[in-house]
Amino acid sequence: MRSVLNTWLNKSWYGASRQTMLPLYRQALRIAWPAALEGLLISVITSADTMMVGSISPAAIAAVGLTAQPRMILLVLAQSLSIGTTALVARRKGAGDEKGIRACLEQSLFISLLLGALITLIGFFLAEPLMRFSGANEDTFDLSVNYFQIISLGFIFNSIQLCVTAAFRGLGQTRITLVTHMVSNVLNLTFNFLLINGHLGFPRLGVNGAAIATLIGTVCAGLISIWFVMREGSPLRYRPRVPRFDQTTLKALLNVGSSALAESGFLRLGFVLTNRVIASLGTVTFAAFQVVSQVSSLSFTLCDGVATAGVAMVGQSLGAEDELRAKRSVSAARHISVAVSILLMVAMFLLRRDMAALFTQDEAVIQAATAGFLVVIPGLLPQNGRVVYAGCLRGAGDVKYVALIALIGVGILRPALTWLFCFPLDPVFPALFLTATGPWFSFLIDAVVRNFLLARRIRSGVWTRMRLS
Repeated sequence: MRSVLNTWLNKSWYGASRQTMLPLYRQALRIAWPAALEGLLISVITSADTMMVGSISPAAIAAVGLTAQPRMILLVLAQSLSIGTTALVARRKGAGDEKGIRACLEQSLFISLLLGALITLIGFFLAEPLMRFSGANEDTFDLSVNYFQIISLGFIFNSIQLCVTAAFRGLGQTRITLVTHMVSNVLNLTFNFLLINGHLGFPRLGVNGAAIATLIGTVCAGLISIWFVMREGSPLRYRPRVPRFDQTTLKALLNVGSSALAESGFLRLGFVLTNRVIASLGTVTFAAFQVVSQVSSLSFTLCDGVATAGVAMVGQSLGAEDELRAKRSVSAARHISVAVSILLMVAMFLLRRDMAALFTQDEAVIQAATAGFLVVIPGLLPQNGRVVYAGCLRGAGDVKYVALIALIGVGILRPALTWLFCFPLDPVFPALFLTATGPWFSFLIDAVVRNFLLARRIRSGVWTRMRLS
C-alpha cells in the first residue's frame, strides 16, 4: 500500500522530491486557511440565517432559499470581473509588475462600481418577476420578494468587496479578506438575533429582519474593503480617481472575465432550472433541499479556500514562467482537498440527522434532508476535486474550458437529471425516496463527470501555455 502511495505521489509531483514539494504544501496551506475560514464563516452565517428563519416556518426557509440564485445571477458580472482581476493580479505578481497590479485594481474597481449601481436598481425594482422566475409559490412569493428587495440595496457594496478581495487573493493575501468577513459576519449574526424574533427591545421582523441583517453585513464588508486598499502601507495603494484605461489591462480583464461570465451564466441558469424543478415538488421538499445545500456548502467553501491557493500559486508561477511549479502547485492543492473531503465525509455521515435538526423541527423536512445527506456524502470527493481543478485553470486563464464544462454539467446535465429522478423515476423506485434524493443523485453524477473532464484538462498541460493578453 505504501509503495502504491509513493508511486502515485511521485507521479503527481512530476518527479519532485518531498523537500521540493513541502514548501508548496506550506504555501498552499498559508493561503488556503484564511480563504477557507472566510468561506466557512459565510456559510455559517448563511446557515444561521436559515436556522433562525426556520423557527418561523418551512415556507420562510424556502422563501430565503429562492432568493439565492437570482442574487447570484445579478452579481454574475461583478463576479466574472473579479475572476479576471485575480488571474491578472496573480500573473503580474509573478512577473514583478507592481505598476500593472495597481492599474488592474483601479480599472476593475471603477467598472465594479458602475456594475454595482446598475444591479442594485435591477434587483430592487424587478424583484417580483425574478421571484416568479425562481419558482416562488403562494406560500413564498411575498416573503421572497420583500427579502430580495432589501438585500438588493447592498449589491453595490457586494461588487466593491468582490473586486477588492479578488485583487488581494491574486497577491496570495487572504487574511485581509478573512478580517473583512469576520467583522461583517459578526454584525450580520448579531442583527439576525435582534431582528428575526425580536430581542432586547428590537421589533420582531421575521424574514425581513434576516434581510436587514444581511444588508448591514454587506455594507460593512464593502466599506472595510475600501479601507484596506486605501490605508497607509496597503500593497495595492489605491487612490480614488477615474482611472486611465489601458488596452493591455482591459483586454486581459475582458478575455478572462467574458469566459468567466459565460461560466457563471451557465451555472446560475442551471441552478435556477434545478430549483424550479424542486420547488414544484412542494414547500417541504424544497425546504429539505435548502437544508442539505446549506450544510454541504460548508464542505465546498472549505475547498474553495484550497482552490484560492491554487489560483494564486498557478497564476504567480506562470507569471514567473515556471510551468513545472504551476503543475506541482495544482497537485499540492488537490492533495489537501482530498484530505479535507475525507474528514468532512465522516463528519457528515455521523451527524447528518443532527445537522438537519439544527435548521427545523419539522419531522418531514428532517427525514427528507437526512436522506439527501446520504447521497451527497460520496459526492464530496469529486465535487471538491472539481472545485480545485477549476480554480487552478482559472488562475491560468483557461476559463473558456471551465465554462464549457459548466454548461455540460450544471446547465444541461443536472437540471435534466433532477427532473428525470423526481418525476418519471420516482414512482418506479419509491424506496429510493427520489423526491428528496433525486436532486442529489443528479449532483453526484454531475460532480463525477466534471471532475473527470477537468482532471483530464489538467493532465494535458494545455493550460500552462495560456496568455492573458
